[in-house]
Amino acid sequence: MQQAKYHEGGTDDRNFRLKVVNFETHENHISHETQGLSNRQLVVRRGKPFKLTLLFHGRSWNPYTEQLLLEASLGSLSARIPVQFPGEWSDPQNWSATFYPGDRHRQSVTIHICSPVRSAVALYQLLVHIETANHRMSYKVGTFVLLCNPWLKDDPVYMPLDVHLQEYIKSDYGLLYMGTRANICTRPWSFGQYEPGVLEACLMLLQMSPQHKSNSHRDYISRADPVYLSRVICAMVNSNDDLGILEGKWQGRYTDGVKPTDWSGSADILHQWASSSCRPVRYGQCWVFASVVCTVMRVLGIPSRVVTVFNAAHDSDANTTIEEYYTSTGEKLNLSNDSIWNFHVWAECWMRRSDLSAEFDGWQAVDPTPQERSAGMFRCGPCPVAAIQRRCLNVLYDTPFLYAAVDADVVRLIVRNGLVVGWTVDTESVGQLICTKSINSDRPENLVQSYKGKKMDRQAGSVSRQNMSKRLVSYKEEQSGNILDAITVFSSSPSTERNGAGGISPSLEVSLNIHGVPLLGESIRMCVTVTNKSSSPRTLVEYVNAQLKEYNNNPHESFWRTLKEMHIQPYKVLTLHHTISYSKYESILAGDDIVNVAVVIKDMMTKERVLAAEEFSISAAHLTIEIVGGDGIKMKKEHTAKVTFTNRFDKPVSGAVLTVEGFGLLQGKQEARLVLLQPGGMIEKKVSIIATSPGTKLLMATLSHNNSSVILARSYLKVSVTAA
Repeated sequence: MQQAKYHEGGTDDRNFRLKVVNFETHENHISHETQGLSNRQLVVRRGKPFKLTLLFHGRSWNPYTEQLLLEASLGSLSARIPVQFPGEWSDPQNWSATFYPGDRHRQSVTIHICSPVRSAVALYQLLVHIETANHRMSYKVGTFVLLCNPWLKDDPVYMPLDVHLQEYIKSDYGLLYMGTRANICTRPWSFGQYEPGVLEACLMLLQMSPQHKSNSHRDYISRADPVYLSRVICAMVNSNDDLGILEGKWQGRYTDGVKPTDWSGSADILHQWASSSCRPVRYGQCWVFASVVCTVMRVLGIPSRVVTVFNAAHDSDANTTIEEYYTSTGEKLNLSNDSIWNFHVWAECWMRRSDLSAEFDGWQAVDPTPQERSAGMFRCGPCPVAAIQRRCLNVLYDTPFLYAAVDADVVRLIVRNGLVVGWTVDTESVGQLICTKSINSDRPENLVQSYKGKKMDRQAGSVSRQNMSKRLVSYKEEQSGNILDAITVFSSSPSTERNGAGGISPSLEVSLNIHGVPLLGESIRMCVTVTNKSSSPRTLVEYVNAQLKEYNNNPHESFWRTLKEMHIQPYKVLTLHHTISYSKYESILAGDDIVNVAVVIKDMMTKERVLAAEEFSISAAHLTIEIVGGDGIKMKKEHTAKVTFTNRFDKPVSGAVLTVEGFGLLQGKQEARLVLLQPGGMIEKKVSIIATSPGTKLLMATLSHNNSSVILARSYLKVSVTAA
């Protein structure tokens, strides 16, 4: 119920006035599939009627002598909506309001209001006007929120299958896929659209955008278009150009904010941003940016999901080719502006592209991670996934950049003393796996076929002796200690070219395989296979090198290396086994860290070199989280959660810290500490949890060393909360 506030009038009829307006929020929210989005505000979807009841003081409203008009206002825009008898014609492109005879009572009337399907997504002010020949009464009666309507066929975001709507609009739980293609790590995420204040933060995001601040009138009109909305949202989730939500950081310390891996949901981020006068929240990386976009989209009624591309290319010069440089001993060099991220996360949103042809309707890639500018702002998309798959690079928006991310070629060059002494071309590894959470399942759904068509022969993506012959390189050569600055590099070994135009098949082949899924605390085992395809025996030197690597960047310095001389007979195969013990990496690697291992095989006589490289993640140790009585809990009732870790390492953990947190379940972080956790020993923490709102929550627990950021173990528990 909202009290009607008298606004203006003429000759006052003291025996008749509007007293109260009942927005019928409970019934409207059920009808409009908006339950839980707000307990303070009417939230409805465009193009579908909603109702409100007007309660009068003194007498009943007479529809034959008194005209009842509603007015929906949005900034300088407003629509006056005459309340009509049923059966009267109304333009579906305009607002309409109808009452039915059975809805008029002695001192009340129920009005059914419908907005145009192409209405702006926003918070509207509602006024009621009662007019006769002699007087006029006007009342401000409150506000309501209008969202996109994916249940309505005429809405550009219409999604026909209910199972898809449940997953991509109503579900507040998601799974993110990270790590490497060979060792996928799953991370639950709480989108949190039903948390108090999240809807308001999403609407604030639109109001704080540069587009709205520069021209609110044009912004409100444009908000009817989901393409426009998605571009505004994409730019506002990062803070590079505006008062956006998240500040990105990819290296260094995070003591003045939250480490990106510590976030487990969007609601806390949105709350921090909204409550701090729109100061950017520190810090985000790709999966955090994409997950917040997904939350905002779902709240505003645009179906969305989070997508992970494994081996995602960042093509800085737009030639759809990524270059990687290695020393002759297998250490990867930081020479290229291009890069391949072990994984990159963006969002997809579902819509019809009225600005394009119908073949580009459906899923659109939207990438809010600030990498490159689009029309002057750090944003990317919406780009039709169909355009990426068909390599339609002129289709809006940002198709060339996103195409390269999933389908670029990789050229790996071995460099020694300013010379390219060998290279390989990999046309398959980029975008080898693209996935999202499956519907009604925690299993990944493979999207490769949606993004990648048959690889086309293209001149720009091929590597030949001619286009390898001149390069500028600047790096420190370990063996000589000389710094080579802006040296023209010539290929001295064209026979090492593979998959390039006009190349010769190499007479040496090497492959590298990692045994199993490396687990923190255990040895890393690998196998190198060398094949001599020539008719001569050969003396070879094997160099193997291991480096810690950020998922989105080039490796750090090597933490392990080995070399070995060997002999191989004609047409024979050698298998070499290597082990990196835990003691060699325990001070370097943490759970979910990524390792780059490369092997270079050199023929001592011909100087021919061949390279193989693999990247893999180290799985964290296991933590157990359980709730007494089961994972489904009642809102506002106290429950007990128990977290335990058993030390399965072969040495003690000094200064063990067990940390438990859960937004919407716990206030802050809770810890248990143990000075020395012996092998086989256990550390345990019991916490009391109380859910403040319904939906899906996450409990997160980590085990670390005292005064160290190294995470030894990390686990999550999905908690389903229902009303008491």
